[in-house]
Amino acid sequence: MSIRSIRHHPWFTPFRRFLRLARAGEDGWARIRPRHIYILPTRFGAGFALLLLLMLTGSINYASNLAFLLTFLLAGLGLITMIHTWANLVALELSAAAAQPVFSGQAARFPVRLRNRRRTPRPGILLQLGKQPPAAADIAAGETVTLTLSVSTSRRGERPLPRLTLSTRHPLGLFRAWVYVELRATCLVYPRPGKPGPKSGTPDYRQSPRGDRGSGADDFVGLRPYRPGDSPRHLDWRSLARGQVLQTKQFGGDRSEQLQLDWYSLQGGTEHRLSSLCRGVIDACEQQQEYGLRLPGKEIPAGRGQAHRHRCLAALARFTAQP
Repeated sequence: MSIRSIRHHPWFTPFRRFLRLARAGEDGWARIRPRHIYILPTRFGAGFALLLLLMLTGSINYASNLAFLLTFLLAGLGLITMIHTWANLVALELSAAAAQPVFSGQAARFPVRLRNRRRTPRPGILLQLGKQPPAAADIAAGETVTLTLSVSTSRRGERPLPRLTLSTRHPLGLFRAWVYVELRATCLVYPRPGKPGPKSGTPDYRQSPRGDRGSGADDFVGLRPYRPGDSPRHLDWRSLARGQVLQTKQFGGDRSEQLQLDWYSLQGGTEHRLSSLCRGVIDACEQQQEYGLRLPGKEIPAGRGQAHRHRCLAALARFTAQP
């Protein structure tokens, strides 16, 4: 049984609190201390030790001074290699930034920075998340390197960055030194968008403080996809003749079409309603509509733009069902 499988075994749970972890401080940086580091021989290191044992046995058997010299020389080389492997991680600093929001089912990408304050380089640094392939970096003296790690998401809400494993086998691969690192970084996971379907709210025409958008009859401001009930006089027949989808002309005026996305107008469970509202927010934003969101205990006024979109999707991501 490998060391990695032992850590995940159920009987190991009571001993997890004794693990030596490098945690992020108040400034967001985790600094690797000497006592944070674990080190063990690799398979090549174990084979090297077995070879030294056989050489020592042969040297004693034949009483050869040259054989003794070669054996102790290689043993000293192994000890020096162990010190260099351990020192390659000491005083290394790590920090993680929040990932960009994603939808449930997409991968959250966390940027992790590794800072080397020493005057010597640190080659062969590996950063691993779970069982994923490690990300490798060679950090020069006084340099900061950024590695991006992907974390799968399966549910909405705040997704924290899991525990990381920082390791190295430099310089000869005879020893592996590693550190468990916990960084403070999260990713906001939006609900999974539902399938395109009927609108979850009824358009509400209200007075608009701006005249460059909305439903009017003054200036032409653009096209939008056709919706049942649009006036035939506003249809763009030229686009249809060119083989494109049917579109409706938009004219600026003194009224703005406001779409109200209402929790209570939908049916089904909590996640189904949130998915439908998420789809409604995405569609309304793509069509440049002014829309609002109504949830149990929370209501967001109508608005437009990417900031308003994020505000609505964040409210859906953090929604907690009320008893």
